[in-house]
Amino acid sequence: MKEKIYTIPVNDAFDSGSECPICSMYWALENDAVEYAMGPSYMEDDIRAQTDELGFCEKHILQVYGEENRLGFALVMKTHIDRVISEIEKRASQPVKGKTLFGKVTPSTVSEYAGNLKTSCFVCRRIENTFQRYLDTILHLYKQDESFRQKYANCKGFCTSHYGMLMQLAPQKLSGAALDEFTALTSRLYLENMKRVRDDIEWFINKFDYKYANEPWKNAKDALQRSIVKVQSVDADAK
Repeated sequence: MKEKIYTIPVNDAFDSGSECPICSMYWALENDAVEYAMGPSYMEDDIRAQTDELGFCEKHILQVYGEENRLGFALVMKTHIDRVISEIEKRASQPVKGKTLFGKVTPSTVSEYAGNLKTSCFVCRRIENTFQRYLDTILHLYKQDESFRQKYANCKGFCTSHYGMLMQLAPQKLSGAALDEFTALTSRLYLENMKRVRDDIEWFINKFDYKYANEPWKNAKDALQRSIVKVQSVDADAK
C-alpha cells in the first residue's frame, strides 16, 4: 500500500524497534504538543484561551516547564491562575448544599471544579484526537496492507495499557477470521515479549550474585528501562 500522510508515523513507529511502537507514537505527539505549548503559539489568543481554561496535568506541566521558556511559562501561568481565581470566586460565593432528603450529598461546585481541573490538560487534549487516529490506522493497515501485517507480527509487543487499547478497539474495526487472527497475534506478541523482558530482568538480578560475575550481561543491561515501558508506558530515558 502506498504510504499516506497518516500512515507514515505508524509505519515509522513499527520500524523503530521500540518495546511498544504505540508508546513511540504517543511520545512523538507528546513532545510536539509540549513544544507547541511553549512555542510562538502561546501568544495567540485562541491558544491562550485554551491553556487558561484547561491548564496542564501533573505530568505535562513539568514537561512544559522543562522547555525553559521562562517568560512564556510565566505568561501562561499568570493568565491561567487569573482564570482559576475567577472561577473559584464565582463558585465559592454559592451556598454549599448539605444532604438531601434521601441522604445524598451534592458535591459543591468548588470541589467539582477543582477535581476536574486536576486532570484537565492542554497537552493531553491536543494529543488525544491524533492519537486515536493513529490507533485506527493500525487496524486499517493491518486489514489492508500485507507488508504492515508482517511488520506488526515482527514487533516487540506492547505495553500493558496499549495492548488493552488494541484489544478493545479490534472488535470495532475487524470481524470474523481477521478479528480472531489479530487478537490472537496481539496477545501472543504481548505475552511473549513481556516474558522476554521479565527474563532479562531475572538475568539482571543474577548478575548481582557472585556466581554470575564473569557471565555476559546478554540483553539485561537496559532491562529496567525497558520494563518501565512495558509496565507503565513511560520513557525512562526521557528528560
